[in-house]
Amino acid sequence: MIMVFDLGHSSDSIQSSKLLATCLIGGVVLGVSVLGFYLAFQPPRQLSWRRKKKPIRVYMDGCFDMMHYGHCNALRQARALGDQLVVGVVSDAEITANKGPPVTPLNERMIMVSAVKWVDEVIPDAPYAITEDFMKKLFDEYNIDYIIHGDDPCILPDGTDAYALAKKAGRYKQIKRTEGVSSTDIVGRMLLCVRERSLSDSHNHSSLQRQFSHGHSQKFEDGGSGSGTRISHFLPTSRRIVQFSNGKGPGPDARIVYIDGAFDLFHAGHVEILKLARGLGDFLLVGIHTDQTVSANRGAHRPIMNLHERSLSVLACRYVDEVIIGAPWEVSKDMVSLSSSQSSSALILNSISYRMHGFFFLQLLIKV
Repeated sequence: MIMVFDLGHSSDSIQSSKLLATCLIGGVVLGVSVLGFYLAFQPPRQLSWRRKKKPIRVYMDGCFDMMHYGHCNALRQARALGDQLVVGVVSDAEITANKGPPVTPLNERMIMVSAVKWVDEVIPDAPYAITEDFMKKLFDEYNIDYIIHGDDPCILPDGTDAYALAKKAGRYKQIKRTEGVSSTDIVGRMLLCVRERSLSDSHNHSSLQRQFSHGHSQKFEDGGSGSGTRISHFLPTSRRIVQFSNGKGPGPDARIVYIDGAFDLFHAGHVEILKLARGLGDFLLVGIHTDQTVSANRGAHRPIMNLHERSLSVLACRYVDEVIIGAPWEVSKDMVSLSSSQSSSALILNSISYRMHGFFFLQLLIKV
């Protein structure tokens, strides 16, 4: 038997196989190279779709003495400039050295700031001015991206800007100051209220709060006249109320807790009682009495803050879900029905004032 081998054809097959293998290997190498080149020039957001975006952390400091809705609005604006808001509360010693002794001590101011729903973290004993060392601490330890302050100037006793270093570092942002209220203004209201009260036995004066809320100046029969300074320059708008509101109602099976009061000069005692009330259920509804109701039941010289000012202070509290602006003094059947219609379970709490540890606390009485 004669066996014939086609060596030429076998050689061509081998060459074709080698060529095919080379093309395949080259294609894989080229594909990997192109993929690497593509990924190398992709933005970090597209490249790491599973990696969480770094939150922008902003810092704002202040004295927050006799804290009011203006402070809360500043914190709301600051929080809107980032994802997390860190607040520094200036120490008693620093305030005394730069402005004079504070009305409320540090521990009460810490309670008030921590209770604001836009605040994520609080730093006690913060310096009054941003120093090199403290700014480095903010950037390195607290991972702060920007330092925030209002558009009102903050001048130190030596005439320098308290935020000059932050501005120079390019890490400063500014918010708009809330007009119509300040701690100094509130103290002035209180002093005028005391003055009117001392004269009320011999003169027929209307409520100081009501009088100034309507823009009237006070004139005295002793030959002098008031300065014409209005107590409240606050003009309530639906937009501002919406900004402070949670915008969420109770769930179908939520346990609604209702508590009412004047909440005048909103302070740490109010915060503590609202925190306790919120712990009794799932949704805290707060009734705020009208100026006329407060005056009729607490005295002609109350309240110091008008209804809408008091409403914003309460709405800013993290423990409050909703408020009734102008709630009646006594809880009516309609209010109980309203609460019951929103949820299958409602708890109505009555507020009776009494003194405790220097605060104006509210005693809880379960009514239904």
